[in-house]
Amino acid sequence: KGEPSNFVSYNTHVQNIGWQSYVTDGVMAGTTGQSLRLEGIHISVDGLSGVGVQYRTHIQNIGWEDNWSSDGQFSGTEGQSLRLEAIEIELTGENADQYDIYYRTHVQNFGWTGWASNGASCGSAGYAYRLEGIEILIVPAGTPAPGSTANAFYQA
Repeated sequence: KGEPSNFVSYNTHVQNIGWQSYVTDGVMAGTTGQSLRLEGIHISVDGLSGVGVQYRTHIQNIGWEDNWSSDGQFSGTEGQSLRLEAIEIELTGENADQYDIYYRTHVQNFGWTGWASNGASCGSAGYAYRLEGIEILIVPAGTPAPGSTANAFYQA
């Protein structure tokens, strides 16, 4: 994976726990093995000139959000006990093409997905399975994926 960059930071709202502390650069946010759903997320990019981030989530009973959140804004729901099921994340800004953003999710009954990148869907839809954890990483454009990209998204 190379040296940690501290370029992308993110935190998640977890069932029964609430907001967790921010983590960076491929560190897991959320939980595994506790059967707790993710309900919301903030994502931001720091230290990369001309690069931002936008993202949207697939929410229980709602589907894909109509609008993208960006640069630290909230995506998901709070206080509604609705699980996140999938996410799409992409870089924005004049220098976005110099980097790739990779992300993978821990999905109920599937475990860790493969790595998705640059706006592709990650997680599941149509299964009613919760996201439990997520890892996000920014690398120079063209860098090989941090791991397998197979089965990044499950569509029922």
